[in-house]
Amino acid sequence: MTDEWWLEDDGDVADPLTVDEFQELHLDLIVLHDSLEGLMRTPTEPDELDPSDGQLSPEEAMQQKKMAQAKRSRMRARLSKAVVALKLVVDEEYGECRRCGEDIGYPRLKPKPETLLCIACAEPTEKKR
Repeated sequence: MTDEWWLEDDGDVADPLTVDEFQELHLDLIVLHDSLEGLMRTPTEPDELDPSDGQLSPEEAMQQKKMAQAKRSRMRARLSKAVVALKLVVDEEYGECRRCGEDIGYPRLKPKPETLLCIACAEPTEKKR
């Protein structure tokens, strides 16, 4: 038995999405997209924009600003993936790995419906980070 819970009993292939799973994940993608798009339109918090309010040292203020920029960058990347995933829904290719074509599987997609790679293809990329 593998500790990789997202893989099926054969150890290397995830099940294709059922119609119900596909529809549920499609709705999840729409909600995610709309939420991220709204957050990206909203200006960052005033303390993130102007850390010179006198309560933080210049170093702390700079660190806060960098953290806010990194968070916004991650949101932008996630939004981009959601846009691609929504196009894949329209093209009826959602749930297939963009690299190898294998099914990604519901357990991997449910927490992050914008996921574009199966675990086998994502692992080398994620290990480099």
